[in-house]
Amino acid sequence: MSLERQMKSGEVYVEFGHTSPEDIAYEKKIEEQRMVCKERCFAYNQTPPSDVARREEILASLLGSAGKDLWMEPPIHFAYGCNTHIGSRVYANFNLTVVDDGEVFIGDYTMFAPNVVISTTGHPIHPMYRDKGAQFSLPVHIGAHVWIGSNVVILPGVTIGDNSVIGAGSVVTHDVPPDSVACGVPCRVMRAITQEDIRRVRSGVDINEDWDR
Repeated sequence: MSLERQMKSGEVYVEFGHTSPEDIAYEKKIEEQRMVCKERCFAYNQTPPSDVARREEILASLLGSAGKDLWMEPPIHFAYGCNTHIGSRVYANFNLTVVDDGEVFIGDYTMFAPNVVISTTGHPIHPMYRDKGAQFSLPVHIGAHVWIGSNVVILPGVTIGDNSVIGAGSVVTHDVPPDSVACGVPCRVMRAITQEDIRRVRSGVDINEDWDR
């Protein structure tokens, strides 16, 4: 199987040292993608806060696809950038890190608190493979209207359904269904989001009526 197919199918692979012309060419392609990503992340992170147009321009060139009205607080960190697809009205607070050797999909209106890590890539358990630089990549899907709390880590292959909330400090190792509140290490569903949540900001505290005035 070619390097490209290994990377995109969840198989174990090594990014370097191949001998076939096809794989050598793909090695060069992904090396260039990583370097372009680093340059664009650096440029974004050095952009003055007032230069919103320049930030939008960099994001459009960095990401595989980008919706409207993205707001990402620097610093941001991506491995490839071109493998990440973000919808509209997404907000990311400081220090979002996306290890996007595989594809990442993020839906509209999703919010990230500080220090969130999304990783599509892991390594085999046995050290023999890690010593040789072996890894695997699985896509991550995050739905629309999701809120990811501070210091959350999302691991390879995870899907988080629409409208769900992931509590701060969680390590998401398995799928989270839509309309759920989930937290913990490992992350587990605690309860469903219901109509009761329309009137309360948190347990025992109602939302003030003038919240949008």
